[in-house]
Amino acid sequence: MPVESGSSAAARHTKQKRKSHSLSIRRSNSTEQDQRTGTGMQRDMLDGQDSKLPLSMRSTLLDLFGQIEREFESLYIENLESSHSTSQLSQKLKTTYKASTSKIVSSFKATTSRAVCQILKEYVGHRDGIWDLAITRNSPVVLGTASADHSAALWSIETGKCLLRYAASGDQTAHIWRYMVQLPVIPPVADISVSCDDELDFSDKEEAEGDAEAQCSEVPTIRVATTTLKSHQGVVIAADWLVGGKQVVTASWDRAANLYEVETSELVHTLTGHDQELTHCCTHPSQRLVVTSSRDTTFRLWDFRDPSIHSVNVFQGHTDTVTSAVFTVGDNVVSGSDDRTVKVWDLKNMRSPIATIRTDSAVNRISVSANQRIIALPHDNRQVRLFDMTGVRLARLPRSNRQGHRRMVCCSVWNEENASCNLFTCGFDRQAIGWNINIPVLLQEK
Repeated sequence: MPVESGSSAAARHTKQKRKSHSLSIRRSNSTEQDQRTGTGMQRDMLDGQDSKLPLSMRSTLLDLFGQIEREFESLYIENLESSHSTSQLSQKLKTTYKASTSKIVSSFKATTSRAVCQILKEYVGHRDGIWDLAITRNSPVVLGTASADHSAALWSIETGKCLLRYAASGDQTAHIWRYMVQLPVIPPVADISVSCDDELDFSDKEEAEGDAEAQCSEVPTIRVATTTLKSHQGVVIAADWLVGGKQVVTASWDRAANLYEVETSELVHTLTGHDQELTHCCTHPSQRLVVTSSRDTTFRLWDFRDPSIHSVNVFQGHTDTVTSAVFTVGDNVVSGSDDRTVKVWDLKNMRSPIATIRTDSAVNRISVSANQRIIALPHDNRQVRLFDMTGVRLARLPRSNRQGHRRMVCCSVWNEENASCNLFTCGFDRQAIGWNINIPVLLQEK
């Protein structure tokens, strides 16, 4: 058998090494070309996708994910060429992933400007926490509040003055009462605008609040209801008008909602099926639809559009009490829960949410603006956060011990008929606050 000499073996080894190196270079060049081709193909596919994101933002997102892929590939090759253990590789991957995702988040924060919030008025005069508030749908436009002090009040939005009080019953009934008010002269509005993410401390307001309570107690008080709606066996927790204003729906801790004729006070339908107390009810702004939420972790959609058929659908999208569910002007329902999530649903396909917002605190009674489609989320931790319908956070209203709410915020309502005071919030600190929210156009581009 022929034996190869040492010099011949060395020459053959060198030749093979050069061949291998040449092959490696060709493979590397091919890989780079494939990556460039793949990136181009991905961009073409991205351009063809139906996305609500602006093209520039989508392109930035693609570039960032491409960087992540290259970093992971580099770590993988490094691991193959070294003797590092699998656990060390895993730790490196986790570190790279965390750094890369932080880079993505920070890059998008840099492309958005901050929303500007302005506290326009504080409505002070109740002697206990405010459970609910609303804006009249007809002129004159005033703010209404309902408090645990067994009273409801009407306020001038512009001046913050209490106009009228109603002595509420708390006796398992719902009352309809009529009012006549004369709006006061509007004074100039001081500019105290601040960024929505800032927290400021103002001077102590306890003395001023005491004076406001005294003034509110001196306004006219109505004690007799125009119409009394009975039939509930528990506390009435919410009420809303059906489109047209001829019927009203009420929700109660007796696990049922009732539909009444306003003129006759007649009970038309009792909406039963929830296993625990109801927390809220809401009607669609233009259709005969009602949504009720409950402590049983569900919300139900009631359809009264066909007089002969009254259908109901049950939705189990949360794991804790559903604190509220509201309609938008479009075909969406937004639900909030004590499980610290808010979910956006499409009425045409309610099998799964189209967006989920995760928060760090229980979500109380929410509201959605009609025009800008912005969701206001009040929390137990005194914060009020603003999101768009896709789940992107837009802002957080400022709050501290002396500015904003000082205790749990339980309700919010949008008022887009008023260009200045367009958001109202209330809470257990016995006050309601009127805000001007200015969301930059860049934040609304989706």
